[in-house]
Amino acid sequence: MTRIIIRFGLLAVAMVLLMQLSKYTWLRYQLNTELMILIMAVAFIGIGVYASRNWKKNEQAIPDQDFSINQKELKRTGISERELEVLQMMAEGNSNREIADALFVSENTIKTHISNLFLKIEAKRRTEAIKKAKEKGLIP
Repeated sequence: MTRIIIRFGLLAVAMVLLMQLSKYTWLRYQLNTELMILIMAVAFIGIGVYASRNWKKNEQAIPDQDFSINQKELKRTGISERELEVLQMMAEGNSNREIADALFVSENTIKTHISNLFLKIEAKRRTEAIKKAKEKGLIP
């Protein structure tokens, strides 16, 4: 990102220098001011498009961190797949109702899963459970 900003800045400086040099050349007398402004505007738009394309390419080139669940800890704690799903959705900030709707179960079932998670992770609150699960490598 910094390289793109530096390139854009250098190109802007080059355009300003060319504009200043045009005062002393034959271009100044043959082109009116509005046309010079139009040419510079088109050049800056082109530079912006070029910079944004490079920025998106660089952004896509960065691989997402591959997260793998700590299987040993998962087996040690005895967390089921459904409880792990509930835990991940809790970490995303979903309420019990939202989790129940997404998993097509009742809200009481979600409360039961959360209660079981608290016992297995040894937590008293949702935030504590999420923190401990992240520390143990159960959720990203």
